[in-house]
Amino acid sequence: MKIGEVAAQMGVSVDALRFYEEKGLIKPHRAANGYRFYSEQTLQLVGYIKLAQQLGFSLREIGENLPLLWNSEGASSDLLAQLFEEKIALLDQRIGQMQSLRTLLAARAVQVCPLVGTSHVASS
Repeated sequence: MKIGEVAAQMGVSVDALRFYEEKGLIKPHRAANGYRFYSEQTLQLVGYIKLAQQLGFSLREIGENLPLLWNSEGASSDLLAQLFEEKIALLDQRIGQMQSLRTLLAARAVQVCPLVGTSHVASS
């Protein structure tokens, strides 16, 4: 399958496919004329990359985990579940930090002067 066909079928741009190739996420076969040809497995990989990005994984994380996850039979369910659990734990931690920040901001917002009374303000 040519690059334009893959792009159309998977809903990504040709530039995105070239970028994935540059990052080592996908590997097309090259014809003598330099055209890229992609296998059916590449379609599955692009689908996985898109989904992983939607789930909050960076391309770096995807690239690091791709060799562990992807074998000749597809993605490993156990490894994917473990990665998802790790991502959930990270998100829970970030949510907790954001909730703490929100609480602090809400408390300061009701004060007459929200910046007065902080331990970080230098006194004269």
